[in-house]
Parts: sequence; C-alpha cells; structure tokens
Amino acid sequence: MSEDGALPDREHVLAELRRAQKFVVVTHEHPDGDALGSLIAMQEILSARGQDSLMFIDPSDFPLPEEYDFLPLPRLIDVPPDDVVERTILFLDCGNADRTPGRVFQRPGAEIVNIDHHHDNTRFGTINYVRPEASCTAEIVWELMHELDVRPDPTIAEALYVGLITDTGRFMYENTGPRAHVMAAELIDAGVDVQEISRRVYEDVPYAKVALLARGLEKIERYDGGRLTMTALDAADFTDAGAEPSYSEGLVDVLRAVRGTLVAALVRERTEEGDGRPLHKVSLRATDGTVDVSRIARAQGGGGHRQAAGFTTGMAHEELVGFLRDQLAAQL
Repeated sequence: MSEDGALPDREHVLAELRRAQKFVVVTHEHPDGDALGSLIAMQEILSARGQDSLMFIDPSDFPLPEEYDFLPLPRLIDVPPDDVVERTILFLDCGNADRTPGRVFQRPGAEIVNIDHHHDNTRFGTINYVRPEASCTAEIVWELMHELDVRPDPTIAEALYVGLITDTGRFMYENTGPRAHVMAAELIDAGVDVQEISRRVYEDVPYAKVALLARGLEKIERYDGGRLTMTALDAADFTDAGAEPSYSEGLVDVLRAVRGTLVAALVRERTEEGDGRPLHKVSLRATDGTVDVSRIARAQGGGGHRQAAGFTTGMAHEELVGFLRDQLAAQL
C-alpha cells in the first residue's frame, strides 16, 4: 500500500483485471504492431480466464496494414455493445484518450483502465498503469499475463512477439532492454516461429509498396547540414503507385538511417481536410538521444516517444519545414 492507503498502480490494475467479469479492449487510431499485438493478447488472456471480453477497432481503421493480416481478431466489434455500462474499458498503448476511437466509451462513471508505455501519457484513466521503461505495451501485457497465472498459448505468444519486435525495431531501438530479450526467449519457447513472423511482417512486401518507397526516396529533402532528412508523399503518389495508406510504413526508418541525420520526417497527405487545407500526417524518428521528437510532436498536439512520435497538421509544406527546423534548432 502507498502512504495514503491506495493500491500501487500495478496492484490496482491487477485487482481490476481479477474483479471485473466483462471488458471492452481498445487501442489507438491507425493501430500498429504493438497496438494490435497488445490488443489481441489481452483479449485472449481474459478469455483464457473465463472472462467476457470484446475487442473494439473502429471501422475507419480498416483495412489494417497488410503485414498484420495473419493475426486473428477474436470477438471483434466496431460499435459499443448494448451492455457497455457493465463493462470495464481497457485502453492499451494509448498516450491520450484523444488518439483513440475508444473515446466513444468514455462516459461519467465508466471504469477506464489505461495501460501504456508512452512517457507523455496523460493518465486519463480511472486506473492508470504507465511504465515508460517498458520496451512496448506488449511487454506490460506479458508481465500482467504472468501475474494472472495465464500461460501463453500460440495466439497470445505470436501477438505479443509482433508487438515486441515492431516497437523495438527488431531489437535495434533505444527502448530495447534486458526484459525484452527475456520476453522474446519465453515466447520462442512457447512456439513462436521467428522466421515466419519476420517474413510476414517485414519481407512479404507488395510491389506497390516498393513503388511508393521509390517515390518517397526520389523526393528526399535535407536541411541544416543533413540533420533533418524528410520526404513528403501526396495523394497522387499513392494513386500512381497503386498503394494503400499503410504502405508508407517503414519509409521514415529508411530516412532515419541516412548518415548525419538527427531527425527524420515522413509527411503524408490525408484525404480529410482541415480549415480548407489538406491535412498531413507527420511521422518523426530520432537517430539517438540528442533530440526528443515527442516534444516536437506535442507542440502540434501529437505525441509519442523520445525517438518515435507523430502529429497531424494543416500547415503548408514550407511552413512545416520551417517549424521542424526551428524545433530541431531549439534542442541543439
């Protein structure tokens, strides 16, 4: 117990996971590997305990990225269930409630459990378990699984492994700690096919994605002695390449690898419009700890991690470039 008699965050979360019998599990918009892996694993963990859990993904997030097509989506719903007032809502991998279609579940009196590893999490839940030192939200779910006395079956193990490898960049990013490797070893022992998952996530690439990558590389811009490396894809680039919106995933990591880069930025035009101007989704990556890109993202209402963050903006290209350069200079 803490000094005021309240349960510590971890014990509070575990108490709720043991107490409640009905859940809805949600994650952030445009779910990535960690979001989907954590979502599926938690859904299956609760089901293994005999608890009634539903998994919510908003219809606007479909189709999901093709690299995750092999993951099952058990008990999927796309609207709040009729008995939603009886259910505890689990938010996984959500830095703030505004970044998730799951905000439709927020209501007075709702029991909101917020489980996340983003350091800028807004603690929007009635119960918050936020561990920035964890490599990914999947790592937190894995630890909770053990506390709940559930052994990973093939579905749970595969989902957790996808969350782990995608959020650590295949164990290359700064957030990769010893626990990540311990977790990987256990999941492999549980039957995860490392080669097959790596192939499905990273190497089973449609030609249209390669064509889009080529267009992005043709349009690279570098500023401030190469410290800022960026590219921009408009709607025509996607149309000409025959590419889905999710096909741009991974391009920013190619930019990040360019020697001399401190910050990489991928700018993608979205179909919606804001204030009469096209909206652009900006993905940011930092090469090391010199620049905190989550600070840059938060300045535009976004968020993320120190080395991986993003935001959406209606700024014109020249204005956006100026903003990024100013933000970079302010941290050097």
